Amino acid sequence: MTVGGTAAQPAGPADPADPADPAGPVGGRWVGALSLANLGVWVGWFGPLQLLLARQAEQLTPDHKAATLALVTGVGAAVSMVANPVFGALSDRTTAPVGRRIPWVVAGVLGGAAGLLVLARASSVAVVIAGWCLVQLALNAAFAALTAAVPDQVPPRRRGMVGGWLGVSQVGGILAGTALATLAGGIAAGYLACAAFSVLAAVPYVVMRRDARLWPAERPALRWRSFLTGFWIDPRRHPDFGWAWLTRFLMNLSYSVSTMYLLYYLTDAVRYGGDADTGVLILTALNALTLLATVVVGGIRSDRTGRRKVYVVGAGLVITLATLLLAVWQTWTGAIVASLVLGVGFGVYTSVDFALLTDVLPTAQDRGRDLGVINIANALPQVLAPVIAAPVVTHFGGYTALYALAGALALAGSVLVRRIRGVP
Repeated sequence: MTVGGTAAQPAGPADPADPADPAGPVGGRWVGALSLANLGVWVGWFGPLQLLLARQAEQLTPDHKAATLALVTGVGAAVSMVANPVFGALSDRTTAPVGRRIPWVVAGVLGGAAGLLVLARASSVAVVIAGWCLVQLALNAAFAALTAAVPDQVPPRRRGMVGGWLGVSQVGGILAGTALATLAGGIAAGYLACAAFSVLAAVPYVVMRRDARLWPAERPALRWRSFLTGFWIDPRRHPDFGWAWLTRFLMNLSYSVSTMYLLYYLTDAVRYGGDADTGVLILTALNALTLLATVVVGGIRSDRTGRRKVYVVGAGLVITLATLLLAVWQTWTGAIVASLVLGVGFGVYTSVDFALLTDVLPTAQDRGRDLGVINIANALPQVLAPVIAAPVVTHFGGYTALYALAGALALAGSVLVRRIRGVP
């Protein structure tokens, strides 16, 4: 992995240091390889998050499983919140011959697999925390690089479509991770299966070697004060970026609050009669079904109309409806209906909001860093969700109050999207 160099050469037309947006088309093979690598990252995250960490917490501390799960996921999310923008900024400055994003994809998936192997052998809460922090640290390096590759190489008029396929890979990763965790035959086997999948899924993208390169002569001098202060993007100077960050934070906080205790929701509120792991897998699959039916279509329609906000607002309202169904209809049938509705909302939201975010980035030269700052809005809710959810479930109204809160957060995120002025 290289962050410096000597020989200067002229930049090519797709060089990300050029502030102009890329104009050329992107091929289906590249989009497919990017999506597959992204899917592997999500498998590495959500196999543990959907089932394995919850089961491990239950096994190690059966009387305090919720608190243990909250501690593990909260510490891991705090690591993620720092890692994503830092690795994004480092990839902005990388001058490796293969490009500035690919080295971080390789290091990230290998490090993530190592963390999953640690989790597979963990016999104490401390080791679980250490393993999960390594997974978060490494996979965020890969995720930051993969995300930044989109504005590097995809013209704005096509980002809704590419965002749609990344949404497919996200939900596919959640589904595949849940399936691997369920079907592998145990906690350790589930971690091993997720680790192998994450590594293999990145191979086609890496082998393709299509990556925008930063030539050594164009890499700005490293000044640590400027590097560190660059992570603060003043919302007064960049209000659209600020509103986009806030709305994504609210939507992800709603999602984290909704999904983090899904396994316990089925066992403690729904009183699901079968195996709860299988119940989570069924709901995840149903959610994936409607999400996949809308995610690419939503992105393409947004590209064709040139409008983003109306789709994001509408999707947020559908997500609000789904969370309220979970609050008031606590049966297996209600959970199925809510999962289907949630998939429709998140399908459209995932693709179009990603395109909207790439349209409000402050600078072309710092795309990795700026998208990493945006991704804090994905990680911070994972820190806050257990802090919020555990006392709500335990002391302030149980799962009815929890999912009503999730609905209020999604509604607020939907309404505030309208404050973004520079995107139609």
